[in-house]
Amino acid sequence: MSHCNVRNSFLAFLAIAFSFSVSLQIHAGETERLLLVTIDGLRWQEVFGGADLRLIDKEAGGVERPEEVRAKYGSGDAAARRETLLPFFWDVIVQQGQVFGDPARNCHAMVTNGLFFSYPGYHEILCGFPEPEITSNDKVPNPNVNVLEWLNSKPKYQGQVAAFGSWDVFPFILNQQRSGLCVNAGWQALEIAESPERLEQVNALAEELPRYWQSVRYDVFTMRGAMAYLHQRRPKLLYVALGETDDWAHAGRYDLYLDAARRSDRYLQTLWETMQSLPEYAGKTSLVVTTDHGRGDGREGWKSHGVDYPGSDRIWIAVLGPDTPAAGSIRNYSVTQGQVAATVSALLGEDYALSNRRVTPALPGAVTREFRPAPDAR
Repeated sequence: MSHCNVRNSFLAFLAIAFSFSVSLQIHAGETERLLLVTIDGLRWQEVFGGADLRLIDKEAGGVERPEEVRAKYGSGDAAARRETLLPFFWDVIVQQGQVFGDPARNCHAMVTNGLFFSYPGYHEILCGFPEPEITSNDKVPNPNVNVLEWLNSKPKYQGQVAAFGSWDVFPFILNQQRSGLCVNAGWQALEIAESPERLEQVNALAEELPRYWQSVRYDVFTMRGAMAYLHQRRPKLLYVALGETDDWAHAGRYDLYLDAARRSDRYLQTLWETMQSLPEYAGKTSLVVTTDHGRGDGREGWKSHGVDYPGSDRIWIAVLGPDTPAAGSIRNYSVTQGQVAATVSALLGEDYALSNRRVTPALPGAVTREFRPAPDAR
């Protein structure tokens, strides 16, 4: 049986709810569904400053046609360049929501796992804390319960949580075998499309295309799978993990890294606008977007990340939705990667921090709904 089968039991939810010795009163919020998106290794430098003009050349950025790339992404000051690269991010997400991590505004979003590469980063995002046992990108099942799994264990969300990722390690990061989550990642065939004929065509194309990376599929297939699942299954929590930004950077192709970032922004727009066009999501959906790690700087450092590349600990986090005040680019604050998990649950009116004392609290000011002891709690 597919992990993507939808199951729901309201009576089971009531039984679990009344089993707690201490109950919580949750102030009403408007968010009922949530979209979580990660864009692998997208630097804060591009998010807040647009294309790095130092890297648009053949030697530093592997750019064969620098003039064309400068014309496409390099015009104007940093503010103009970032809107050219990420127009939806800046015109909608930041204008209507919040973004953390711009050092120019004395706002710092930091990775705390001390390793600054993907598996530890995704663990910190999804579990809410760093795990000393996660020290590589090996396909090792995550020993900890992540926020998607925790929500999926509740009857209200059971079978209503799905993840689509470009990297083939996500079934292990999300511990699909234990969690029972719907996870489609790497070069795994898609299971849903607009029609059986379309599904066959998309999967055949994925098989026939040259695979530049054996462990990471092109984001277009991840996006196709996520969109089809969104239309047909209408999940309450959808996680989309895009990967090409990181891989083109490792390949030393700054032009293709910029193209992947621009595509990711377009995918965000498509997902968000599609959700706003569907009655289940319109006006009651929140969006959380972030990255798993930073990168180095300079003509060589931008290609890599990790403890040997200063700046790899710096990331960015953005939130948009009906329960998030429109505060724009946040000033004078420091946050951590681990705050994403509790933010995701809090937006949905759930307190994931109760599940593990190591979970970091939600982002300050990003969630208006609160958790308080109910009057009869004891």
